[in-house]
Amino acid sequence: MKIDSYIKENEKVWDTRSENNDRWSLPVSSEMVEQAKRGNWTIGLTPKKAIPSTWFPNELSKKKILCLASGGGQQGPILAATGADVTVFDNSSKQLEKDQFVAKRDHLRIKTVQGNMQDLSMFEDESFDCIIHPWSNGYVDNVLPVWRECARVLKKKGLLLAGFGNPIEYIFDLGKFEQGLFEVKHSIPYADIKHMDDENVRSIVESDGYIWGHTLENQIQGQIDAGFAIIGFYEDRGGSALDQYISTSIATKAIKVQ
Repeated sequence: MKIDSYIKENEKVWDTRSENNDRWSLPVSSEMVEQAKRGNWTIGLTPKKAIPSTWFPNELSKKKILCLASGGGQQGPILAATGADVTVFDNSSKQLEKDQFVAKRDHLRIKTVQGNMQDLSMFEDESFDCIIHPWSNGYVDNVLPVWRECARVLKKKGLLLAGFGNPIEYIFDLGKFEQGLFEVKHSIPYADIKHMDDENVRSIVESDGYIWGHTLENQIQGQIDAGFAIIGFYEDRGGSALDQYISTSIATKAIKVQ
């Protein structure tokens, strides 16, 4: 099976997860949108923590923002309510429908585009002032094209706010891991597609989609190599058997310097 086929399979899985109201698929309320219009708002890149307000430009009105792999009716509508010019890009049409729903309900202007986050060729160079990229790049086989495309479509000194996973959880036997048992079995980088002989992996893929555990070098140095400087960092927990031991989600603030 080609990589494009895995991307298509993940699209189908996320359509189903969206229809079942996954945590990343619960649209914000009208009350939250109204609060955002008044300047009282937060959004997230990782499961629990909100992005620090200091990570955003002082004024978002009229700023061109790309919410990358960020469908679900969460980040995009809030940013649109601040007056930003928002484009939401996602692999799942059902996730994009959540943004369209909120836009129609609350009279917001949001553009939605469906596609693979590794290919932003529909956007011209230096099109955006800011990219919001919540935890999602574990659903593609190679994260380096994502960072390069982000750098290409961002204006000079544009901001990239990204969330992603610490790959440590993928070193364990995944079936036992879900039971809270930590038996080291895999190496990093990790790819579900290399372990489809494992019944537990197959079961997880059916419900959650194909995942890749990228190295932290590719996640962090990859941004730097693409032309970014990392100027902000935090960790988060939520949804992993490792929560009691270590944070498994990471967020970075980067500025385009090249």
